[in-house]
Amino acid sequence: MPFTLSVVIPTYNRRATLGRCLESVFRQTRAVDQVIVVDDGSTDGTEDWIRSSFANINLVTQTNQGVSAARNTGIQTASSQWIAFLDSDDVWLPTKIEKQIALLKANPEYKICHTEEKWIFQGSEKKIPASYRKRNGWIFEHCLPVCAISPSTAVIHCDLFDTVGLFDENLPACEDYDLWLRITASYPVALVDEPLIEKHGGQPDQLSNQRGLDAYRIQALEKLLLTKSLNPAHRSLAIETLQSKCAILAKGAEKQGRAEEANRFRSISSQY
Repeated sequence: MPFTLSVVIPTYNRRATLGRCLESVFRQTRAVDQVIVVDDGSTDGTEDWIRSSFANINLVTQTNQGVSAARNTGIQTASSQWIAFLDSDDVWLPTKIEKQIALLKANPEYKICHTEEKWIFQGSEKKIPASYRKRNGWIFEHCLPVCAISPSTAVIHCDLFDTVGLFDENLPACEDYDLWLRITASYPVALVDEPLIEKHGGQPDQLSNQRGLDAYRIQALEKLLLTKSLNPAHRSLAIETLQSKCAILAKGAEKQGRAEEANRFRSISSQY
């Protein structure tokens, strides 16, 4: 059976960066089989611009529902065995898909693959903190502190979504953190150990700029623990991480005079 791959690009008012993003897809040394752009209610003319400039793109439009809903729409639209993601302000380097497909073909036991990346902040390359180092294999414990897989690096077999579910549309941020925990609890991850994307930052409305992201990570951990699907070792690690994050946020809230918020995080921690 041939290896087929769709790319899902969610976008909301990113016309200024979307052209650069799409050109990086079309410059791949191994072409993708389907390009899906999900316009999540843009008001900057994105829909008309794509229709007039990129006739070969599968454009899906919807009312603004957030990045998780947009990615889920793209997943449900995709017709390929494999799905790649690309945020509309990021860029793939030319050999990304070729190298990931080669690794996956050589290692058919893997159902997900990611790559190293470059961080570009307002046009200049930025050093990546050690905590964001990419890893391969059984990486659940490394996904607990921070989001250890960048969506724009990921290639995932469509079967995984049938098993672990889609992006959680109830999470306004850290929706990728939530998905990676569900996947890595049950599946090993392949890694192409070289930077194959540029992750661009500096946009004021990027989700990664939101303060208090650990509050959403705690929400994701609570949800995961409630499923009772983790093995004992993973459950212990998840509880340890949740309690640590709760303690840090409680201390910070108390220091700023937000006693009710501090007590809420302590209450969450005490349940485990």
